[in-house]
Amino acid sequence: MGIARLAAASELLEAKSRVQYFEIPSRSLLNRTKPHMPFKWTINPYRGCEFGCKYCYARYTHEFMEMDGQDFEDKIYAKSAAAHLLRQELARVDRKDQIAIGTATDPYQPAERRFGCTRSLLEVFARERGRHLSLITKSDLIVRDIDLLREVARGNVLSIHLTITTLDARLARLMEPRAPRPDLRLDAVRRLTGAGLVVGVNPNPIMPLITDSERHLDRLAKACRDAGSQYFGGGALFLMPCAQKVFLPFLEQHFPRIAPHYREQFEKSPYLSKSYKETLRLRVQKIRDRYGFRTGPVDYRPELWEGDEQPTLFPLQ
Repeated sequence: MGIARLAAASELLEAKSRVQYFEIPSRSLLNRTKPHMPFKWTINPYRGCEFGCKYCYARYTHEFMEMDGQDFEDKIYAKSAAAHLLRQELARVDRKDQIAIGTATDPYQPAERRFGCTRSLLEVFARERGRHLSLITKSDLIVRDIDLLREVARGNVLSIHLTITTLDARLARLMEPRAPRPDLRLDAVRRLTGAGLVVGVNPNPIMPLITDSERHLDRLAKACRDAGSQYFGGGALFLMPCAQKVFLPFLEQHFPRIAPHYREQFEKSPYLSKSYKETLRLRVQKIRDRYGFRTGPVDYRPELWEGDEQPTLFPLQ
């Protein structure tokens, strides 16, 4: 049965004022990435993300289920039997392969309080040894699992990436209407690093004329450094066609003066120009140098590491 038919057959389990929750069976939990990616496998415990970020590139994943990309934030599907699937599939995955959790949907979105999929996966990894793992979120719900994350990190190389696009609470509420406030995410960084975990911040996506000024990025980087962040990312915005359908009308409503510039740029390509990205790279690197940041996670050898090779971590841009 195809993913669209599985989605259509999924029973509605709960509904809020706008959001509907479903459970969907999956044949596989681990997804293999393209060769140019910094990790070989991804895990997304959910389909869809309730945070409703206007710039979200992952809306296209709902199109696989024959849904509109705008349903991405209102129809959330939890993958059933996730831990069981993971245990089966890990037996076929080389321990040197990098596995990233949360690349197309936030693993700590509100659905996690109901379904606990992410926690069930961490319980599997807590019994593993010698894996290379990363977890990406913009939710302070992650602090619920600090003890479990510490156990995962005792036997595996684990890095945690908090996404904070801005310190401006009003701007964050416009762009990321259902995500936790920036100050809550910063507090999560403090608590996670205080627990001895490897934690960094990604200000991604950095958006031209909205969050890309040196003043804006410097203020964010300083706050992240003060919260204990060990590294600082710097990925530029890209807009797939399904994301443009949401983000460009959003700009016309809230940023009408710059909306035409975005339309002109993204009509040509979902990616910003090489010259812009190089300028941004140099700006972010100067800020990293100013606050002593790395571009990616700090290397460490887990207490219960199995194997002779020294584990190496990788930067997520």
